[in-house]
Amino acid sequence: MANTLLNKNYTAGGAINPYRIVKPGSNDGEVVQAAAATDSLMGVCESVGPASGERCDIVKSGIADLEFAGVVTRGGPVTSDADGKGVAAAPAAGANVRIIGFAEVTTAPGDIAPVLIAPGTMQG
Repeated sequence: MANTLLNKNYTAGGAINPYRIVKPGSNDGEVVQAAAATDSLMGVCESVGPASGERCDIVKSGIADLEFAGVVTRGGPVTSDADGKGVAAAPAAGANVRIIGFAEVTTAPGDIAPVLIAPGTMQG
């Protein structure tokens, strides 16, 4: 269950699916769906996925509902896959990945589950 503390409204720089991780777009005030663990992850799109050019609310702080593409253990760090879905952050030795936060529950592929928003960088 989501418990958002800070939502910010942005313009979608492309279509964004609901419950997906976003990154900055090409222009100020714009977001696009994240596509890699190395993207500058900055929040999670809420339940309404915008089309390109539409306005959207992005959860920047608190607990957001996120769609997962894989198993993440409760408390584990979460990053983005190629579709903006949550996956376990597990960088190779010496590699860096960006994280969006930490899973509140253990997830399975296809789950929409809560994630504590805490953006950062993780090194393997």
